[in-house]
Amino acid sequence: MSISMPVNAGFLRSPQAILFGDGQRHALGTVARKLGQRALVCTDERLSGDAMFGAMISDLQASGLETLVYDKTQAELPIAGVFECEKMGRAFAPDVVIGIGGGSCMDMAKFVALLLTHGGDLSDYYGEMKVPGPLLPLIAIPTTSGTGSEVTAVAVVADDRRDLKVGVSSPHLIPHTAICDPELTHSCPPGLTACSGADALTHAIEAFTAIRRDATPDLATGRVFVGKNALTDVHALAAIGLIAKHLPTAVANGKDTQARAGVMMAALHAGLAFGTAGTAAAHAIQYPVGALTHTAHGIGVAVLMPYVMAFNRPACTAEFAQIATAMGVQGSDESTLADAAIDAVRKLFSTIGIPATLKDIGLSGDDLAHVAVQSMLAARLVNNNPRLLDEAAMAAITRAAHQGGVPMHA
Repeated sequence: MSISMPVNAGFLRSPQAILFGDGQRHALGTVARKLGQRALVCTDERLSGDAMFGAMISDLQASGLETLVYDKTQAELPIAGVFECEKMGRAFAPDVVIGIGGGSCMDMAKFVALLLTHGGDLSDYYGEMKVPGPLLPLIAIPTTSGTGSEVTAVAVVADDRRDLKVGVSSPHLIPHTAICDPELTHSCPPGLTACSGADALTHAIEAFTAIRRDATPDLATGRVFVGKNALTDVHALAAIGLIAKHLPTAVANGKDTQARAGVMMAALHAGLAFGTAGTAAAHAIQYPVGALTHTAHGIGVAVLMPYVMAFNRPACTAEFAQIATAMGVQGSDESTLADAAIDAVRKLFSTIGIPATLKDIGLSGDDLAHVAVQSMLAARLVNNNPRLLDEAAMAAITRAAHQGGVPMHA
């Protein structure tokens, strides 16, 4: 089956510049000095002791920038750390903010730049289109291949005041420059490589199968996530193909430079896709699941993805067939290929060690009703799903994902 995509309307947001390739981290000083003279760098404790990180800080300083490093960023980004970094940053008064690390480090940079620029409480900006204007310039440098935060308009924080992960979505959060150097991922352990890559695949699949909205003139100016469209489809399919080809190798042999580059390019493509198209049900359900199980975001969405695909199958036959083809499945019958796509995703996740069920990641059966209710609160994700979601549908998906066995799509 050949892949063809209708060209009707296309929307895409991205950084002003994307630098991709081995060694591109050495451009940091040159890029940063064009944006300011005082750089706040957000990272974590593990990375701050890494020789390559130290070399990047030296490059900034050699390029004439005064630097302050905040290295206490934690996974899943607790909100207390954001406030701590903001306090340090306000005293330092940076004119450029740099996030180096995984998604939490880059999201930290986004949030701190937001608060330093516009003030207030972070909760003032929860939701879509609530950031009033541009931020301090941001540079994002990923050291994992998964979140896509280096190119997206969204950042997520764990707000213990609400006992939930919440997001800020605004085109103003998109970094000025993304520097994607696959060499920075070579030390990423197999488990994190698998989790991150699975996250990227769910981004790409949900972007490619998102609802397609009428292309009104105010679609892209009135909302962050516009749904499936001709431009994001190109990036989503590219990501799916690259992940299917390279992720198992990158997990099994982290020294394989071609696989590492392929997975990082896939994560970049996936970020460009979902950063405009948006994600859907798997991400909506993961929010309460993650809060209850304290598992990594990438693991949660990956566990859910085959079950969400099975639910969405009646609304996405053509798209699923294209996904199967991108993943290397042979065939010409669209319906058969659509079913094969679900199996191909499930098998890929099994190969890289992703758990098969929500039960496997510690979700109690007693919490299923709560998860279904809480999932519906993520309206932007629920409304982006290609098949209508209500609380009963959420309950069915969650129950199937807890019990195991890919469900029927009736």
